[in-house]
Amino acid sequence: MEQALWKRGCLTWQDALDNLSDLSFGAADLEKVERVLNRSVEALANGEHQFFTPLLGLKEAWRAFPAFRDSCAYVDIETDGGKGGQSITMIGLYDGQEFDCFIKKQSLAAFRDRISHFSMIVTFFGASFDLPIILKGFPGLTLDQIHIDLCPTLKSVGVGGGLKKIEKFFGIDRGEDTDGLTGYDAVLLWRRWEMTRNQGALDKLVAYNREDVVNMERLAEIAYEMKKSATFDSVFATDQCE
Repeated sequence: MEQALWKRGCLTWQDALDNLSDLSFGAADLEKVERVLNRSVEALANGEHQFFTPLLGLKEAWRAFPAFRDSCAYVDIETDGGKGGQSITMIGLYDGQEFDCFIKKQSLAAFRDRISHFSMIVTFFGASFDLPIILKGFPGLTLDQIHIDLCPTLKSVGVGGGLKKIEKFFGIDRGEDTDGLTGYDAVLLWRRWEMTRNQGALDKLVAYNREDVVNMERLAEIAYEMKKSATFDSVFATDQCE
């Protein structure tokens, strides 16, 4: 149905509103279609991400990237190897300009307020790992942001594997000090810091975490373009071939 609307030249919500009586929306009631379209226009104009979060879900969240990327937090956690809330050792957050690292027993509690200022969260495998652990570690925290999980999003367009593998696939390099480090290395670095207070170990762990979140911005851009090409551009490419 979506592709049929596009082929008829209906590319925006306003296009649909201007031609409701001439378009087919299947079994949907036209009054409801009009109501939801108008509400969508209003919510986007007001930056109400909460309206779109449940409607898009994890599968279609990529569509909101251009509209909400100016209020986007790229998030990644490190742990001591556990899966409980107390296992979080640090949370990295990149907003496209600045990197913040919230460290256990130092600044971790400040993450609760910081994350509340964003409309969108981008993670890698965060729906299954990072966000559930964060919610355990911060009782009462509400994460109502639009969530793009790059792992399943990229997998849906044929790019699978872990974060480091995918970075290399797209030619995204890491620094000499962190290239080749894994999640297990992150656990070891934290243990070394806890046991010896070796500042170099903590600094390397922070650098590793920083590259995780900073590199996600480029991957989010790539994922969006690939999903758009597969979902939207391919419709018109097919017409041209025919």
